[in-house]
Amino acid sequence: MSSAQLISATALQNKMSLPGIPRPAYPAAPVFWQRVLTGQPASSQDVKTFSQPCYAVPPPPMPGYESMITLSPSPTTPSWQGRSIASSKLRLLEFSAFVEHQQDPDMYNKHLFVHIGQSSPVYSDPYLEAVDIRQIYDKFPEKQGGLKELFEKGSTDAFFLVKFWADLNTTLPDDENYFYGVSSQYQSSENMTITCATKVCSFGKQVVEKVEVEHGHFENGTYMYHIHRSPLCEYMINFIHKLKHLPEKYMMNSVLENFTILQVVSNIDTRETLLCIAYVFEISTSEHGAQHHIYRLIKD
Repeated sequence: MSSAQLISATALQNKMSLPGIPRPAYPAAPVFWQRVLTGQPASSQDVKTFSQPCYAVPPPPMPGYESMITLSPSPTTPSWQGRSIASSKLRLLEFSAFVEHQQDPDMYNKHLFVHIGQSSPVYSDPYLEAVDIRQIYDKFPEKQGGLKELFEKGSTDAFFLVKFWADLNTTLPDDENYFYGVSSQYQSSENMTITCATKVCSFGKQVVEKVEVEHGHFENGTYMYHIHRSPLCEYMINFIHKLKHLPEKYMMNSVLENFTILQVVSNIDTRETLLCIAYVFEISTSEHGAQHHIYRLIKD
């Protein structure tokens, strides 16, 4: 069974008066934000991590990225490590945020705002591209327990960046029959108790945090950790509604430039950081709905 504790803050609530805002003038973005965090992906290769070809010869280096081609797989290293959101101790199998409408007692209509589905990478698949973590420090809290401190103290293979193109192409009426939730699933070879802390940030400051505790369940030779249909907090529900009411997508993206989420999964007994995922967002313009791209966070 999971337990949850909600910690709220009101310091930045006034920044959430979204309807009718003028589009702010932003300074020129660094190379990283221009390449990674702006613009809709032009093709499926831009957002599907494992669809890129495996190069026989390493491609030329790109600014802001570290080539992973030089890493040779070890027989003792699983194929998914380095190619998906996974550290040596914990792997994210699936993640989704959704709204669900109960049409009748036996029928539900589910819309995915964002989604990371299960994948089965092989050794011939390319490694994840890497991004210098210092380029996103200002997007997340810097105080105790912030991204910078976590990275300095944690295992370097546990830190990831996910760019979501969120799908808001759905009707969101104020109706008690609508359920807003988040589900995630993790896998480990170890039996432990984990905490999953989800920190919502605005302008780099934490505004709300939800902490959940989950125990391992032995399934098919491994330990599984399920956080199933965890209710979305009121702050996030209101944020989604206000974002949806903005008349233009560029206005939504202007708001999302300063909206991020940091998710930290830890061993409750040792306090070791097992996974740390930084999420940034933009509105999807694709007819295929929500999309994403995954990067590994490093520090040169």
